[in-house]
Parts: sequence; C-alpha cells; structure tokens
Amino acid sequence: MEIVFSRLDNNLGRFRLGGTNAAFANTFRRSMISGVRTLAIDDVRIYDNTSALFDEILAHRLGLIPIRSESGSYVPRENCSCGGEGCSACTATFTMSVEGPRVVYSRDLICQDPATGPAIENVPIVKLLKEQKLVVEARAVLSTGREHAKWQPTTACGYKNYPIITIDERCDACGLCVEECPRGVLETKGKGRMQVKEGKLEDCSFCRLCERACLGSGIGDQAAIRVTPDETRFLFVVEGDGSLPVREIVTRALEGVRDQSEEIKEKIGEISGGVADGTKE
Repeated sequence: MEIVFSRLDNNLGRFRLGGTNAAFANTFRRSMISGVRTLAIDDVRIYDNTSALFDEILAHRLGLIPIRSESGSYVPRENCSCGGEGCSACTATFTMSVEGPRVVYSRDLICQDPATGPAIENVPIVKLLKEQKLVVEARAVLSTGREHAKWQPTTACGYKNYPIITIDERCDACGLCVEECPRGVLETKGKGRMQVKEGKLEDCSFCRLCERACLGSGIGDQAAIRVTPDETRFLFVVEGDGSLPVREIVTRALEGVRDQSEEIKEKIGEISGGVADGTKE
C-alpha cells in the first residue's frame, strides 16, 4: 500500500492511495471521519445569559466550535485517573465573560491551558445588545465522531477510484469528446489522435460524456474512448476543521485501523485456539 500526496497543508489534503481495495479505502475514510479523537466542548455552565438565545442553543453553538487538539496533553475521560470526573489531565476548561453591545466570537473563549483554544477565532456565537451579558464556563474533552459529530475532525472526506482513460486506434480525432468533457481532461494531439492532457487525468469525474459523444458521432456500437475505474487505486480529498492538521488526521486514522486489525487478529486467535490465521500450534 502506498500514499502519495499531491497537496498537503493544515486544512486540506489530496492524495492517492494505491495497492489496496475499496473495502480498505472506505474503512480508512470512516476512520478519518469518526475514529480520530479531538477536543470539543461537552459541558457548559451558564451563570448569566441575557442574550436573545436560549441556553440550550448557546451550548449547542459552543459545542460545534473546533478546538485545537494537536498538543497531545489530554487523555480520554475513560482512561483518566479521575474516573471521568474532570481534571486538568482530561478536561480543557474555558471561561467567557462579555457585555454588549458587541458580537461574541469564538476568540472570546479563554482556555486555562494556553496551548489549547478555538481553532478558528472569528466564529460568531451571539450578538449582544446594550446591557446584555454572557458569563459562561465550558469544558472540552476528547472523544470521536462515533459519539457525536462535534468531535469529527473533518468537514469533508471522500474518495473516488483512480480513472483509467483508454483511447483505441478507431479514434478519428473528431473532437466531440473534447467539447463534451466538462473538466477539460482531453485534447487533440496532431491531426489524428486524442489524448489526456498532462496533469488532468485525476480531474476525471467518470461522467462518461466523452463515451456518449463518441457513440453519437456514428463510430459504431462501441466508443473508441473508454473510462474505467482502477479498482486498486483511489483519490482522496480530506478537509479538516482546524482542530488537527490533515497530516495528523491521516496518521491517526491509519493507526486506528492498524489497532483495530490487531485486535481482530487476537480475537480470531482466541476463537480458533491458535494463531490468528486459524491454524493451531
């Protein structure tokens, strides 16, 4: 298996996954979405709220603010020595005290841990009018998207099969497929040949309008150009919400898949009474 990145920054990654199958690709995708632990506000104590929002709506908005989670200084509640009661090892505590008239933003959440805070500082929370006030204490803990969507580190995560475009010798370079391609993947080479533009193959969306155009030209029952999926290679696009860099999301997701695989192997070994492949010692 190999992973080749064509783009990688903090919030966006594009890469090719090769040497595997659709089952693993989908497992990997699900692990990035719901298997990576991040911080999110889970408990809100509102001491004063004279804004236009009900307490429940305000708490919901606070819970959806992405929190920086790359410091690694927190442990899951279930693994903490406090037994999940909430301590500095498993809980990031935020406070906020603001008065109107003004708009309250995510940057107004002040964390006791200077290494932790809102990943995006300009998320609007509520607009306060004159003499309106908001005093809040909020606690963020580690969890995954399996428990709630607010712990998902990605805002978009998907894949498609790598495209294979084949042009046979029957092609007469009429150019109809070039005109129909919505992403400009094809071009005319010389006077008698079509080809894929350099660097544009991965833009193919499998719409197959090129095949339809070729058939419409009267070439016969089969198009001279064919678009097929590569069943062993996949193109991924991962967009993070800022809580973790995309590199961390990919790395932790792969580690999660590995750990689950090891656990399954151990269970199979226990059931079979021998090693994981089912053969007895």
